[in-house]
Amino acid sequence: MSDRILLISVTLLFLIGCSEEPSNDNIDPTNSGRDTWMIIQEKILAENCVDCHTTGTSFADQSNLILTPDVAYDQLINQPVDNQAAIDDDLERLGTDGLSSLYKSYLWEKINAPDKEHFYGDHPQYGSLMPLGLPYLTNGQLEFVRQWIIAGAPESGSVADTTLLTDTTRFEEVEFAQPAPPENGIQLHLGPFEILPNYEREFLYLTELDTSGDLYVNQVEITMRTGSHHFIMYTFDNQMPDILDPEPNTYRDLRDENGHYIQENLTVMFFHDFFSGTQWPYINRSFPPEMGLKIRANKGLDLNSHYINRTDETTIGEVYVNIHLVDPSEIEKTVKILQWNHNDFVLPANEITTLEKTFYAEERMYIIQLFSHAHEHNLEFAVEVVGGAKDGELIYVLIKCIFQCALVFTGRCSISYLFVQRLPKINILLFWCMDSWDGEKKKWQVTNIGEERMISFSD
Repeated sequence: MSDRILLISVTLLFLIGCSEEPSNDNIDPTNSGRDTWMIIQEKILAENCVDCHTTGTSFADQSNLILTPDVAYDQLINQPVDNQAAIDDDLERLGTDGLSSLYKSYLWEKINAPDKEHFYGDHPQYGSLMPLGLPYLTNGQLEFVRQWIIAGAPESGSVADTTLLTDTTRFEEVEFAQPAPPENGIQLHLGPFEILPNYEREFLYLTELDTSGDLYVNQVEITMRTGSHHFIMYTFDNQMPDILDPEPNTYRDLRDENGHYIQENLTVMFFHDFFSGTQWPYINRSFPPEMGLKIRANKGLDLNSHYINRTDETTIGEVYVNIHLVDPSEIEKTVKILQWNHNDFVLPANEITTLEKTFYAEERMYIIQLFSHAHEHNLEFAVEVVGGAKDGELIYVLIKCIFQCALVFTGRCSISYLFVQRLPKINILLFWCMDSWDGEKKKWQVTNIGEERMISFSD
């Protein structure tokens, strides 16, 4: 049995010092009771989709999908797709189960332009992003549709904020280039470095910082050359012995030229604390001015880059990072990362196994953002609130590892959507549903190397 890494963790990005109660109300009071579905039909489908998806057109015949007002809802809701690759991935056109349906929706895959690289890179058999031959849907339209899907995609009722539709910006690809350094902060540069033909290269690289004590980060900008699987920045926890301190400014590859893990370069990862990262070629994320993410980087930042080269020629990887700092005296709300782990369990061979673990928050926290990551054995990963008024509420779900592909952590299995939720001494219940389909019994421990199962609330 081959060696495997396992990192099962929960990381919460939460606020300290908040007194106001965030609102979770999605309903726009100015909507005057108009049905959200009707607005989607009139303002989005009619203007972008109906010309092609109407009876008698070749596009409608090919997709077997009609989106005219008389049949569109019935054509979409709980209907199978006509694409075999999407069928194999257990997608449907659109379900009514809320959050989980978002990530099982072929409709959402086809219109979610910000996931363009994931869509074409991981699912070339899905066809083209829609609308075909027209500009992508605006960011406001996408968020309006997303809120409607999360609310259960009802045919009647107002469940999404119509003011979102005033956002007419659209997804635009950003070409790789060195960004201007931050006025108050740090610019990091990794590379250029080579990725051999038909090879995936992942390494760690310690960069020392000319600073000591706590840093308060208000904004992180990352840009990468194409071909990146992920880029992550780590600090080190207080438990790491000095003898393990890596050599700075040195590429510490995690695999040798034959693809085997280099154990001595993996050991330090057990002492990593996540700081920030992305799978997107470009991100620029910031907190409101009064917030700052507190990190301690007195040993520097360990940079983790992973590139995949599926060509017959050597390719080049390169990363720039801007870390914008803020003076602690300007901070009203401190953002922190809290990490929980589950790292010792068994997957019986040729069985689907469901695991549960409950974590307890000992203090009131405001969770402000989340993402996740999983590898091939994951079938479903969910997070529910346990206890209190929100008992049983599903706040996150990851279906397999192929749908959530927006922001951070490794590969094609990440998502980020802004949450603000109050959890006073609440429990978080995690479910993992895993398939050991390769006929081997798997015992996952922190000393093993293998597949990762992760949820993280962070940026």
